[in-house]
Amino acid sequence: MADDEPKKMAIIASQGSLDWAYPPFILASTAAAMGIETKVFFTFYGLPLLKPDIKAKVTPAANPAMPMKMPFGPKGFQSLNWPIPHAVSGVLPGFDTVATALMKKTVAHKGVATITELREMCLMLDVELIACQMTMDVFGFEKKRFHRRNLLCRRCRFPRFRHRCRHPTIRLR
Repeated sequence: MADDEPKKMAIIASQGSLDWAYPPFILASTAAAMGIETKVFFTFYGLPLLKPDIKAKVTPAANPAMPMKMPFGPKGFQSLNWPIPHAVSGVLPGFDTVATALMKKTVAHKGVATITELREMCLMLDVELIACQMTMDVFGFEKKRFHRRNLLCRRCRFPRFRHRCRHPTIRLR
């Protein structure tokens, strides 16, 4: 890639849980702030992240590697890693609700932006947020149910952009 060609980043967001909602918005807002043309393609379970009211929850059962930390108490207490067995987190009623509340409290305590704030930052930085039309059709989503400033994917629009990013200037490993 020549130095004078604009840098581009294509991100696919296919997960809609709270812990999986952060990476695409953080990466997109950071890239855009660095002057990189950025598009995020939301498909399948990532698509609800484009709705005005994001109701994402943490799902520790789906992510057993997720550390469980306490957002309150003395620093020593906060630094403990609470190894919750997968068998418990997957079957204990209300565990997802508790884990979601703890993560939201931790994020707020650490001064990290909310998913909604990160999405707004992406829009302010001209990140193109693209909803997958096929997923909308499959799940019966209507355009009017989504954030007013999102762009619907006209078939094959994102793949063309992704193809233009075949030789990325940034590689994530």
